[in-house]
Amino acid sequence: MEPDFKFQDGVEKNFPYVKHIVSLGEVQTPVVSLKELALKLDYYQPTFSYKDRGSRILISFLRENAGTGSIINEDSSGNAGCSVSAYGQSAGFRVRIFVPERAMPVKLSQIKAYGAEIVRVQGGRSEVAESARKADGIYAGHAYWPEFRDGIRTLAYEIFRQFDHIPDSIYIPLSAGTLYLGLTSGFEHLQRSGEIDSVPEIIAVQPEGNSPVCSAIDGIKREFHETVADALITRKSPLLDILLEKIKKYGRCVYVSDSETIRAHEDLSRKGILAEYSSAVALAGFRKKRIGSRPLIVLTGSGLKTLVTMS
Repeated sequence: MEPDFKFQDGVEKNFPYVKHIVSLGEVQTPVVSLKELALKLDYYQPTFSYKDRGSRILISFLRENAGTGSIINEDSSGNAGCSVSAYGQSAGFRVRIFVPERAMPVKLSQIKAYGAEIVRVQGGRSEVAESARKADGIYAGHAYWPEFRDGIRTLAYEIFRQFDHIPDSIYIPLSAGTLYLGLTSGFEHLQRSGEIDSVPEIIAVQPEGNSPVCSAIDGIKREFHETVADALITRKSPLLDILLEKIKKYGRCVYVSDSETIRAHEDLSRKGILAEYSSAVALAGFRKKRIGSRPLIVLTGSGLKTLVTMS
């Protein structure tokens, strides 16, 4: 039986299948108000992306079930690889991150700094994932393990605590879908526990250059092309079926162009908020299609991760 929501402790009380949580000093991430718009800076995490919410729970689960000293293999072009590296190495695992050959150098440097091994793979994301799955050790793919997206429930709990009236619309970037599914799961838990009346509308924003989920919802086919949103490059999510179900139930999709993303990124930076382009898509999506009277924009990755490529 699932426990009732315990708002006083969003980790131990809400993840009873994990006895000991691996922690790197996580904190509740801040909300900043810009006029009528609220921004949740969810990159205020140990490895500077929201992925730490999922890695914390996944790595804790794997440590209890696999033991330390094991090899874990993750496929990631950046933020998830950084996060799994930090938490995995801290928990005593040997971590290998499988990356495409064109992965961003600054994120590879961050992965190396945590002590993880980088394995470069020719081909796209599907070839990278297949190589990680076939390698010796435990496959720790963040889109594969439900414990990863389960850890993202804490984002919903924080939003609940930080607002007198929770937002009626929440804009988030969409790639493989762990953020969307984890966030909806958290709000569903809050609703079942009687803390909220309904799940807010959650708007998935994808770049026009890579929008397989939104295209599937709209029943159209778009050609893939390079995009400044380098963290949003999943072309075929293993979570597609459940993603389509949840988006149709709780939200909708919005496409944004690179020029719209760049403009949103520049505007955020001029306000003192340095986010990744892959985060700025959420603000661009809000500007393109405003929904609700109390919107919230979730910014998921720090712009410090992309400064090298911007110079």
